[in-house]
Amino acid sequence: MVPGGFPSATAVAGESGSGKTTMARLLLGFIKPTSGQILYKGVDITRMDRAQRQAYRREVQPIFQDPFEVYNPFYRVDHVLTTPLRNFGIESEPKAAQKRIEEALEMVGLRPRETLGRYPHELSGGQRQRIMVARALLLRPKVIMADEPVSMVDASLRATILDELRKLNTEFEISLLYITHDLTTAYQVCDDIVVLYQGSVVEAGSVERVIREPKHPYTQLLVSSIPLTDRSKRWGQDEIPILLSAHRH
Repeated sequence: MVPGGFPSATAVAGESGSGKTTMARLLLGFIKPTSGQILYKGVDITRMDRAQRQAYRREVQPIFQDPFEVYNPFYRVDHVLTTPLRNFGIESEPKAAQKRIEEALEMVGLRPRETLGRYPHELSGGQRQRIMVARALLLRPKVIMADEPVSMVDASLRATILDELRKLNTEFEISLLYITHDLTTAYQVCDDIVVLYQGSVVEAGSVERVIREPKHPYTQLLVSSIPLTDRSKRWGQDEIPILLSAHRH
């Protein structure tokens, strides 16, 4: 939350190996920090009691990069939706649970009748990723941590999923931590941005300011890498320069 109680939308950007996913794993409690503290509502997450930890895991929900990796191919997709409800003791009545699942699917633009009862391989990558967004919504979280949520999705669905994430932030008042290497999508979805380089924060601030007036050389490099459309030029008119900078991969 930002000051005043409004939900925040913050991007964490950086190249592969900069520490983005490590930071996400720290925040989710998957690994312990070697120094410092991670506080949630003023409590160190490594020192939470069982009830506090249960509440934290319900209120802070991840959406991972690979929408296929989180599925068990032997289970229908219903399994990833019913399991969190059961684990957190939500909607023990089957009809109420089914209604909640259907509402979550509809929130992310999926039709329950065409989605439930199918195996993961029977759905597209975009559908599988939307189910993971719906899964997070089931628990009515306070924070959604999305780690490269559209990198495995084709371009036609990328904008749709990003719009859904933004809607979760603005309409459902869920704070969003959006982890990405793509400044274009960070600009589209978030209000603030933190830029990581070699495990350290090198720049932070409003996404508008950081992208329009980058101060750190690495941020400047990232911004200069954003493709710009020049409609006056025909495809193939310019030669593609060979980039030898050690920072570009």
